[in-house]
Amino acid sequence: EIPGAPGKYFYVWLDAPMGYMASFKALCDDRARGEHPLKFNDFWAADAQGRTELYHSIGKDITYFHTLFWPAVLKGAGYRVPDAVFVHGFLTVDGAKMSKSRGTFIMASTYLAHLGPEYLRYYFAAKLGPGIEDIDLNLTDFVARVNSDLVGKFVNIGSRAIPFITKHFGGALLPPDPASAQARTEATAAIAAAFEARRYSDAVRQIMKVADDINAFVDQHTPWQLAKQMGDDAAKKAELHRVSSEIVHGFHALAIWLTPILPRTGERVAQELFGLDREFRWDDIELAPTTVAPYQHLLTRIDPLKVNAMVDASKDNLPQVGVETLPAIEGGPLVSQCTLDDFQKVDLRIARIAKAESVEGADKLLKLTLDLGDHGLRTVFAGIKSAYHPATIEGRYTVMVANLAPRKMKFGTSEGMVLAAGPGGRDLFLLSPDSGVKAGMKVK
Repeated sequence: EIPGAPGKYFYVWLDAPMGYMASFKALCDDRARGEHPLKFNDFWAADAQGRTELYHSIGKDITYFHTLFWPAVLKGAGYRVPDAVFVHGFLTVDGAKMSKSRGTFIMASTYLAHLGPEYLRYYFAAKLGPGIEDIDLNLTDFVARVNSDLVGKFVNIGSRAIPFITKHFGGALLPPDPASAQARTEATAAIAAAFEARRYSDAVRQIMKVADDINAFVDQHTPWQLAKQMGDDAAKKAELHRVSSEIVHGFHALAIWLTPILPRTGERVAQELFGLDREFRWDDIELAPTTVAPYQHLLTRIDPLKVNAMVDASKDNLPQVGVETLPAIEGGPLVSQCTLDDFQKVDLRIARIAKAESVEGADKLLKLTLDLGDHGLRTVFAGIKSAYHPATIEGRYTVMVANLAPRKMKFGTSEGMVLAAGPGGRDLFLLSPDSGVKAGMKVK
């Protein structure tokens, strides 16, 4: 409740960022007397702008609050504003909102009971950019991409070269080829720039491009054939040493680049294979390793059966946490047929939501002012409040029944109906036409 304003309340969008500040203050207090003390004002004071960096990462449904209202609150309270706000879209599963009946309402604990976290981190990073596009967790693509990229490309490089180095050369690596080392330095700068700009999908694309090039190098020089043919041939043995060393240096670079996404795997590579007593740092790319330890198994392919088990477990667990399951037939059975004449009596029009606002005293209703172009404005009371915040739908286009008889309600007169799908509550979805439509267009 707002002090001095009985019956008026701060919403969670204001509580939450204050909580983030408070948690950072607690961290600073905890480290105040440590080896590397943190000072709250070094990051949050008004004069900290330009000396330290502050970023906010949010979902697109709270953009207004965190780019307009919250910076105003910070400035008015004497604090700095963020250097940038990174806004992300929503997460869908298999192309749709998370569904309880299909088992794709997946809880983190259920996922972790079946699969490792770094698989999901990689898949999200491969799709995530600085924009507000939604991310789809397509479970079939998830399995294929992780198995192809992380196992078939990344760890496969290490497993195809390290055994030759440890078996035939005591783990000693030759220095990298200068041209290859320079190419990796240039790639490091480009990948770092993508990470800094939060273009994670771009970073993954560049990393996997290098992995493809290294695998092509492996296939071209066939170290396994050199190992079979070398015998006492010093030239072939030297060639095997050179080729295998180049492959391992490439694997070393890939592991460093992927560490922000796969921290546990990167740490294992650093410690178990390259003998560091710490995790990788970004500038380790300039320190070419001189030795490598025997190869250790790093990642296994995702078994689709585990994904199926996770989906089944999601279905089974939901009733235990008090989540109501949906009927077996989505939306219920089809209604009886109508004639074309019946259908043509309904005038469906494209409408732009010019304004959306809560209705005082109504828990489920939003008051929508709909722009029908040449046909003017209409007021519609829609029961979509549990699924949409007013600020998130203003400006978007939807479909409305334009010739529905006006209905007088307690809060005013509703002059139509917007179209939505779903069982209701939070599982409700406004219909959205493709881009390019104009307000007032007839739906045919």
